[in-house]
Amino acid sequence: MKKALALVLAVAMSLSLVACGGAASSTPASQPASQPADSTPAAPAPTSIRVVTTYAGTDSNAQNYKDAVAAWEKATGNTVEDATATSNEEFKAQVLADFETGSEPDVLFFFNGADSNSFIEGTPKVVSIDEIRSVYPDYASNMKDDMLGASPVDGKNYSVPVNGFWEGLFVNKDVLEACGVAVPDANTTWDQFMEMCETIKGKGYTPIAASLGEIPHYWFEFCIYNFLTPATHNVLPTKDAGNVQHQAWIDGIGDIKALYEAGYLPKNTTSAKDDEMFALFTGGKAAFWLDGSWKVNGVAAACGADADNNIPADEEQLSHFTVTYVPGKNNRKTTDIIAGLSSGYFITQKAWADPDKQAAAVSFVQFMTSDEQVAKFCEASGNLTTALKAGVKVDDSKLNSLQKAGLEMSNGATGTAGAVQDQFQGETRNPVFVPGMANIVTGKADIAASVDEVIDLIAAAQG
Repeated sequence: MKKALALVLAVAMSLSLVACGGAASSTPASQPASQPADSTPAAPAPTSIRVVTTYAGTDSNAQNYKDAVAAWEKATGNTVEDATATSNEEFKAQVLADFETGSEPDVLFFFNGADSNSFIEGTPKVVSIDEIRSVYPDYASNMKDDMLGASPVDGKNYSVPVNGFWEGLFVNKDVLEACGVAVPDANTTWDQFMEMCETIKGKGYTPIAASLGEIPHYWFEFCIYNFLTPATHNVLPTKDAGNVQHQAWIDGIGDIKALYEAGYLPKNTTSAKDDEMFALFTGGKAAFWLDGSWKVNGVAAACGADADNNIPADEEQLSHFTVTYVPGKNNRKTTDIIAGLSSGYFITQKAWADPDKQAAAVSFVQFMTSDEQVAKFCEASGNLTTALKAGVKVDDSKLNSLQKAGLEMSNGATGTAGAVQDQFQGETRNPVFVPGMANIVTGKADIAASVDEVIDLIAAAQG
C-alpha cells in the first residue's frame, strides 16, 4: 500500500509540473518535512541521471545504496546511470578530472572538504543548497544546516550528508589469541600497543595490515593525532618556528616509519593494494587493520554475508573480529577518535541547467537523504552520526556483533576530530601520501622536507 501510494503521488506531481509549465516545491504541501523515502516526487518526465558515489566494493552501505537506487527508479520511473567506485586517491583524481573536462555526473556523492574546492572555486560547477531551495524550498529541510559541511572556499553549503563515519582499529581476535595478546581497549597506550606488535611479530604473524603505497591515510591521521588534541588536529601546519602542527606531523610520520622499520607492517606494504592487505587481515595472517566504519560490511562479507541475497554474516565467524580504539600517546587519549560528516550529495550545474534532470536530481537526493534511508545507512555502519533534525534511532536487534562494537566505540568517545586530510587536496598530499609515504618509510625522502613541501604546495594552491 505504501509503495502504491508513492506511485500515485509521483504521477500526480509529474502531471502538476507539466500542467504548470514550471518548477514546484520538491515536497507536496501535505508531506512532512522529513520526506519519507517512499514518497519522493517524480521528475516531469522519465529521464536518466548519471550518479557517482563511493558506495562500492566492501563499503558497508554498498547494498543499501543499490536497494535505494532501485526503489527510487521504481517509484519515479527515472533511471540511474551508476558510475560508483571505491574511494581512493585515484577515484578522487578521476572525479576532479571529469569536472575539468566537462564529464562530471549529474549527482555526486563526494567529500565536502578541500577535496571539492576545485569545482567550487571561481564559478562553482555544483549548485548551492540556497540556490536549490529558491526553487525547491523543502530541499534538505530535514537536516540541520550547521552540520551540512560548508565549503572551505566560500562557507556555503553545497552537499547533503547521509550518515557520518568513524575510524577505528579492526582486530582479528584469532591472531591475538594465538599470540597470547589481549584485545586493545580504551585504556591501552601506544607503548603497550607497540609491545603487542612485537609479540605478534615474534609469533610469526603480521601485526598491522596496511597499504602505505595506496592508502596511507589512516595511519597518517592517528599518528599525527597522537601529538595533538581534538581541538588542534584539524589545523594545517605552517613553517613558523614552534608551530605545533608542523612538529606533530614530523613526529607522527616518524612513528609510521618506526612501524615499518620495526617490521610491524607487511614486507610489501609500499607496493601492495588495499584489498590484498584486507585479505591478509581477514584471512588470519595479520592482527590489526585500521579503517573506517564503511569497512564493517567488508568484514561481514568475509564471514559469509551476502547482501545481494539478504544473507547475514555467520555470527560465530564474525565473533572472531571486533573493532576498538586506536591506542593513544601523549595528550591524545585513546578514546579520542576521528569521526564526523565528511561527505554528501552534490547536484552539478550541468544537471541543474536541464529541467528534466534538475527535477530528477533533486528527487534522487531527497530520497537518498530522507530520514528512512539515513537510518538504514546508519544501521549498516554502526554509527549514529547524522545531520537529521529528528536524529536517528536504530534497532539494536538488527545489528551484528561488529556493528554493535563500532557503535559502542563511537558512543564511548571522549573527544572527536575530523580527518585533517580533508583540509588539503589532490597533489598537495603527494609528498606525505602517495607516493610520498612509501618514499619516506624506505628512507628515500626526508620527513621534515616532505612536510615543508606539502606546506608549499598548499600555499601555491591557495594562490
